[in-house]
Amino acid sequence: MIYASHVLEHFGRQTYMAVLREWRRVLAPGGILRLAVPDFGAAARLYMSGTLPRGIEDVRGLVCGGQRDQYDFHGMIFDEIDLTRALKEAGFSTVRSWDWGATDHAWLDDYSQAYIPHMDKETGTLVSLNLEGVA
Repeated sequence: MIYASHVLEHFGRQTYMAVLREWRRVLAPGGILRLAVPDFGAAARLYMSGTLPRGIEDVRGLVCGGQRDQYDFHGMIFDEIDLTRALKEAGFSTVRSWDWGATDHAWLDDYSQAYIPHMDKETGTLVSLNLEGVA
């Protein structure tokens, strides 16, 4: 298994497919690439709802990255349809959603558990797109 939580979006439009293909290349048949990326669809729906307390600022980091240093920028955005297409194009036979709470690493509080409002895992909106591809 390769697990990459909020990593792929840091590659650019011209390079992210090469990353997916390399991850596919190194996985044994039946191996799993488990990805979590910012969910642009969820961010867009929240923004368009008009209910965000700070408006666009509440989703800006999801789209653009935190920009705290030279590496903290996002080069890509994904929604479920687009990332599924990319994973299949990279050679993954099956693509499916995964639930962070049902994994053996659910105890690890990473961005696969990103919600708006922040940390509201009960009533908030999950803004991490969690998909895995099977090699």
